[in-house]
Amino acid sequence: MSTNGDQQAPAGDDLQSREYQMFPHLSEEMAGRIAAYGDVEDVPAGTVVFRRGQRSVDFFLVLDGSLEIFDMDEYARENVFTVHGPRQFTGEVDLFNDHEILVSARTAVPTRLARLDRATFRQMMAAEADIGELVMRAFILRRVGLMRYAHGGVVLVGPAQAADTLRIQRFLTRNGYPLRLVDTEHNPNATNVQLCFQIGSDHLPAVIVPGGAVLRNPSVPELADRLGLTGPLDPGQVHDVVVVGAGPAGLAAAVYAASEGLDVLVVEGLAPGGQAGTSSRIENYLGFPTGISGQALAARAQIQAQKFGARMAISRHAVRLHCDAFPYRVETEDGALVTARAVVIATGARYRALAVPDYARFEGQGVHYAATAMEGQLCRGQQAVVVGGGNSAGQAAVFLSGLASHVHILVRGAGLSATMSDYLIRRIDGSQRITLHTGCEITKLEGDAVLRAVTWTCRDDGAQTRLATGNLFVMIGASPNTAWLDGCLELDPQGFVRTGRPAPAVPQPSAYEASLPGIYAVGDVRAESVKRVASAVGEGSVVVHAIHRHLADHPVAQAAAQ
Repeated sequence: MSTNGDQQAPAGDDLQSREYQMFPHLSEEMAGRIAAYGDVEDVPAGTVVFRRGQRSVDFFLVLDGSLEIFDMDEYARENVFTVHGPRQFTGEVDLFNDHEILVSARTAVPTRLARLDRATFRQMMAAEADIGELVMRAFILRRVGLMRYAHGGVVLVGPAQAADTLRIQRFLTRNGYPLRLVDTEHNPNATNVQLCFQIGSDHLPAVIVPGGAVLRNPSVPELADRLGLTGPLDPGQVHDVVVVGAGPAGLAAAVYAASEGLDVLVVEGLAPGGQAGTSSRIENYLGFPTGISGQALAARAQIQAQKFGARMAISRHAVRLHCDAFPYRVETEDGALVTARAVVIATGARYRALAVPDYARFEGQGVHYAATAMEGQLCRGQQAVVVGGGNSAGQAAVFLSGLASHVHILVRGAGLSATMSDYLIRRIDGSQRITLHTGCEITKLEGDAVLRAVTWTCRDDGAQTRLATGNLFVMIGASPNTAWLDGCLELDPQGFVRTGRPAPAVPQPSAYEASLPGIYAVGDVRAESVKRVASAVGEGSVVVHAIHRHLADHPVAQAAAQ
């Protein structure tokens, strides 16, 4: 099991080339330093030291002997997929959070182990920088390997292009959870799987968890709870900062706030990354000259925030901000309340829908708002249509052109220069597999259970074009995710949060503070913000300075702390 180090590694990578980084053998000196932090114990052969489904397991370093790492498939059969020998260690990215772990470990022979509990493990990672870097790289690579080979994951059974199948697959993939898809329309073994687990056609899609339990078309919160991706929220705890939204701005705020010692909770409705997480490749982000996928960037940022101690509440949509009393409270869709002395609103924006008949019927069943590897596979060998003239649309078209037989870009304007970066325009112009249609818009959608054809009309000559395609990517405009604020804050006419209160109201106003003290807006949700990943990251990091000032100087904050 090995990968190229990204959370979204291309299928053609040499998967063996990073084995030494995924499962490194520490030097005796490094092993000795780690062992000094923990307790050394002799463990008999066949002892299970941790089991799938447990939370907050310890970190183990093998001093002598070996540990078998194994998972269990849907038929309750064990599969040992790697063995840790002397001076190798256990764990992957779930050691930085309180999710249920994905795999089990047991001693293959009588084994001597150094055991570090979570608190001691974090202390070691912070104090031993060279070891911390090695361990972090290994953990990231191991999670990618679990994803690639579906170790410790679930089996998703259903029609590959059905809306609910894509909904579940998208949630699991974007949260880095391993899965194997059994397409009931094209996989010859699908019928046997359905019979074995008594999954009727009216129960599709279904999720089979290791051991054989079946979840029939679960909701995202139900699935997240069942797989241990969520944990209980303590209504009595007053957090220093609650960040609502885990896009680039929210993750940056979480990283910087947690790294400076603040108690941080991030509330996110779907998965880290926000709108940027749906981008196939971002090529103009500082420090990544070859580009990076939005999902990989978000995954790294999430791990970074968790490394510093930030907690993540995934699959918990914020539905209301209670702003009538201090400390503030954020209510989630399951009725839970989280309390905070400062709130960072980073809920971003969403693409607008097209005003076309039958549009809602095909959302998720041919109409997509993301162009990741998952959606790309649906387009392989077929034509695809991208609607939009911004960078997200351009990135989607370039990415899809490597998979689809041809990509058509539709824009209502006369061109792309006013809304798209030059490097993308040049790439689109130079591609023989991308055609730009200006002054055109979608006017008709056709299909049965899924989208089968689209028609667009061009204003200049009124010409109509009908294209047989099952994949339409809509990336137009932006509507802010602010309905949950429930009148607490001042918004602009488009619904974005206004920030930067007048100087008379605050001696040193923050450019990101909303109309109530201690509440901030960053990223795409903020009025007049620059809709770019880099600027969102900048806003999320800079706002932490204002939060510190609020917590230290605001009299209400001082009273609450006391």
